[in-house]
Amino acid sequence: MENTDRPQMHPLGKGEAFKLLEVNAKSGMSMPEHHATSEAVIVVKTGEAVLKMDKKEQILKSGDTIILPARKNHSLHINKDFNAIVTLAANGEIEF
Repeated sequence: MENTDRPQMHPLGKGEAFKLLEVNAKSGMSMPEHHATSEAVIVVKTGEAVLKMDKKEQILKSGDTIILPARKNHSLHINKDFNAIVTLAANGEIEF
């Protein structure tokens, strides 16, 4: 059963080298500490979230793009309803 208390990730497509995931979240949701097994590129389409990584916080908002290193633990708290596209290596995974 899917957990509806935290942001939802849905696959959008997969090629030979990369795959795309869509992240949707409502204001107030949080994604616990996790990491990707490959570098990840996040493109924020709408909303706002706080990314916590290395004891620092960064606001992610509509139009922002960020590259996260592979296996770098981080968490996300949603301030405003949020939608983003995440690009990973085709064999990359999100691990909690």
